[in-house]
Amino acid sequence: MALAFDDAELAARKARLLDAMAEHRLDAMLLFAQESMYWLTGYDTFGFCFFQTMIVERDGTVTLLTRSADLRQARRTSNVETVVVWVDRGHANPARDLKNLLADRDLVGARIGIEYDTHGLTAHRGRQLDDELSTFADLHDASSVVPRLRAVKSAAERDMVRKAAELCDAAWEAGLKTIRAGADESAILAAMQGAVLEAGGDYPANEFVIGSGPDALLCRYRSGRRKLSRKDQLTLEWAGVWRHYHAAAMRTVIVGKPADRHVEMHAAARAALEAVETVMRPGHSFGDVFDAHAQALEETGMTRHRLNACGYSLGARFAPSWMDAPMFHAGNDAPIEAGMTLFAHIIIMDSETETAMTLGRTYLTTPDAPEPLCGHGLDLTVA
Repeated sequence: MALAFDDAELAARKARLLDAMAEHRLDAMLLFAQESMYWLTGYDTFGFCFFQTMIVERDGTVTLLTRSADLRQARRTSNVETVVVWVDRGHANPARDLKNLLADRDLVGARIGIEYDTHGLTAHRGRQLDDELSTFADLHDASSVVPRLRAVKSAAERDMVRKAAELCDAAWEAGLKTIRAGADESAILAAMQGAVLEAGGDYPANEFVIGSGPDALLCRYRSGRRKLSRKDQLTLEWAGVWRHYHAAAMRTVIVGKPADRHVEMHAAARAALEAVETVMRPGHSFGDVFDAHAQALEETGMTRHRLNACGYSLGARFAPSWMDAPMFHAGNDAPIEAGMTLFAHIIIMDSETETAMTLGRTYLTTPDAPEPLCGHGLDLTVA
């Protein structure tokens, strides 16, 4: 096996999950989130986009139901002892195979928790699941159980995130060397992603964001490239990734002399991020962090140019997104706890003047002030 974590770490995680299952009075859980499977056993794949589930029983027995393509993947990358294959065939219904497997495990009538809220379980497969199991067992939505356990990182996980942060900085430094008037976005993107891969890191759970000119106002990746003008703006959102653990950052770089609006918006973004840092600590909630960001931007007249969220938890994530729960948005009462890795971003987009400004980095929460994990500062970047 080639696992990212040792036996003691994985055993401690399983113990935490079994305690949570006991608290929710669950006889078994069906894990459909790839992040949950990786966290619990080390299982590493992208085959989750079809149908697979990991059955965790209250006695600690773990069984994986997956396709034949992932049989060796599971044996190589995880500590799962029992792997059962459902067969690809016309009109296949793996939920029926799952029901038969649960029956073999003497779980008829059991109280079973299911991870519904994940891209590892499509609506189509979810309907099949409910059709097969609704009269077979006592089903409960347990989507939040493992994410809550994953939100606070162990010492071993924090080491992974610190390594990811080093790669985040390496990508930034590689990108800065290529950003200039006339530079092709393709070359910038290749330099940044290449720096992560060359250092032994991983592909991110979603594409790096890169956009210049009017596209600097986009905060999602889109296909297509352009060359930077003599006076330009370039928005970048990227992540260092180590063993699937992410450390993300976001910047808008100015090519040539910054416009007054850029300077004004950067000052507002910096003030908002510094306000976020004052409440990103135990005793506050994720909603409090958003409110601090919103209040700071209101004071600088940027309210109508901001977004309705300002960041989220980070950790080991799989496609299609590195965003993890909880998220910084209004009314989120999830508590900030020490040992979380959180990405806070300030995104200000003025569509009327087509001016963009972003500023963001990853933090490790502590009993007091959060620790920035990315080494670069918060000054306006001019190329």
